Amino acid sequence: MQANGGGQGQNQELSCLNNAQNGESSSTGAAHSNGLISSANNGSTVSTNNGIAVGTTSVSATTSTAAGSGSDVGSTLKKKKRLSQSEEDVIRLIGQHLRGLGLNQTVDLLMQESGCRLEHAAATKFRNHVMEGEWDKAESDLNELKALMHSPSAIVKMKFLLLQQKYLEFLEDGKVLEALQVLRGELTPLKYNTERIHVLSGYLMCSHAEDLRAKAEWEGKGVSSRCRLLDKLQTYLPPSVMLPPRRLHTLLRQAVELQRDRCLYHNTKLDSSLDSVSLLLDHACSRYSLPQPKQFPCYTQQILTEHCNEVWFCKFSNDGTKLATGSKDTTVIIWLVDPETHQLKLLRTLEGHAYGVSYLAWSPDDSYLIACGPDDCSELWLWNIQTGELRTKMSQSHEDSLTSVAWNPDGKRFVTGGQRGQFYQCDLDGNLLDSWEGVRVQCLWCLSDGRTVLASDTHQRIRGYNFEDLTDRNIVQEDHPIMSFTVSENGRLALLNVATQGVHLWDLQDRVLVRKYQGVTQGFYTIHSCFGGHNEDFIASGSEDHKVYIWHKRSELPIAELTGHTRTVNCVSWNPALPGLMASASDDGTVRVWGPAPFLDVDAEGLNENSCCTMDS
Repeated sequence: MQANGGGQGQNQELSCLNNAQNGESSSTGAAHSNGLISSANNGSTVSTNNGIAVGTTSVSATTSTAAGSGSDVGSTLKKKKRLSQSEEDVIRLIGQHLRGLGLNQTVDLLMQESGCRLEHAAATKFRNHVMEGEWDKAESDLNELKALMHSPSAIVKMKFLLLQQKYLEFLEDGKVLEALQVLRGELTPLKYNTERIHVLSGYLMCSHAEDLRAKAEWEGKGVSSRCRLLDKLQTYLPPSVMLPPRRLHTLLRQAVELQRDRCLYHNTKLDSSLDSVSLLLDHACSRYSLPQPKQFPCYTQQILTEHCNEVWFCKFSNDGTKLATGSKDTTVIIWLVDPETHQLKLLRTLEGHAYGVSYLAWSPDDSYLIACGPDDCSELWLWNIQTGELRTKMSQSHEDSLTSVAWNPDGKRFVTGGQRGQFYQCDLDGNLLDSWEGVRVQCLWCLSDGRTVLASDTHQRIRGYNFEDLTDRNIVQEDHPIMSFTVSENGRLALLNVATQGVHLWDLQDRVLVRKYQGVTQGFYTIHSCFGGHNEDFIASGSEDHKVYIWHKRSELPIAELTGHTRTVNCVSWNPALPGLMASASDDGTVRVWGPAPFLDVDAEGLNENSCCTMDS
């Protein structure tokens, strides 16, 4: 521990064969089932079954009454319920999906029974003409569709797409003269997208069909390219005329993505395919149960005890293959991450840091590691990780305090500074390139533009410094000392550990405080938090109450409190390549490696997946 003076619901099934199952039909007065046909003939009922005729010459009064009653019931059944707009939309969506599966007869029955129309008659005619390659008829259909469109000017764009397909098919068939006529006599007079017309004219030089398809990035004449053409054409038609392509699939995918996005524990790359999920259940994952048991780090899978004093800092390399830990015991230990088991083993120990190691920074290519000491340390060590050799030991003055460092994205320069007013830019040999006087630096970060350096100082702020034009500007202003900060991979967000306040999230572009995270205990000791997980959706921080706290970036309340350390947790690092791996360094002299919990039967254990339970390890 370092003291720092800087102070969906359920889907109902729609049956399209309610009155037409097993050969039964409600549209006729006669019933025909399994080869049995009945008909009324002059008051006699004649039944034919397997070639045997049975006749009845009289009908009783009771039978007549029953028949009359049955007629009333049939009349009632024929009165169809008036469908709401949403019900009609659902039927059309189902119909479109079934048609895409080739179940055309089923679609016809569904539309007939429901009284709905899958699409406008003009749109159906247009679709058929496009799929059959009857371009003149399809072009004529556009005149009929024009009155149904919200934007009649889109007709020109649709006509252009039709003629483009017609032109390419002529070229593929070797009908160069016909293609040339389409280009000059039909496409050019549209006076639309002349740049594309120039490109199309270049295809006249293609020597064979394969060359044409390659240069035009076109699948060739046939069903596939015409379906793609229809997809483009449908975007210009209102959905009441023709549904957008694969609309039901699109809505289902959006629902799945929304549920995943709202899930506080989801920690894997989003898969746009619906094949990887069940549509019968809502998406749900937790620290303990499927479908995410192998992704959320909430369980101590390894305890590293090689340090013999307080561990002040830990940091995974940019490629996630190594972990560096720095301690008050004057050593830096480099650990190797096993890509299969995710277990860590000691690679090498770097010694000789007389004041202890309170900060570490990997070079962009992970070839070098810079180690800094606490407040009274005027030295900085630059190590070659591949060889384990010390490349540079830098000290500008014995009065300096070099407590923080950040690499320039080019990997050839770094900036360093401390609370005694030093702020330097140096090369790999420790040569001073630039300096900024009078800046009492608490923490540093280089932005991806290669010019701007962010520095938190003793004035409770973060300022941006440009070493090229020697300008600076205020970006963040807090009311309490900023003990440390880190920046998201895209450079948009900054995560601050603020004395007595906890963890704050700032938007660097808009310069606004986005969120204050609750739960963590933060006094005047330097604690380093981090972004982590897939897409950096999570935030983790150590705490003076011996815990590691994890939040979803959108939630102020912690979703996990990890226990196991016995003293202050100084630093947390999330593996950038393995979203389910995290490390924490503590004053108890240990480094805990956190991984996914072994699979537990949540129901059997009686755990509430939605609660923020403490995970004891």
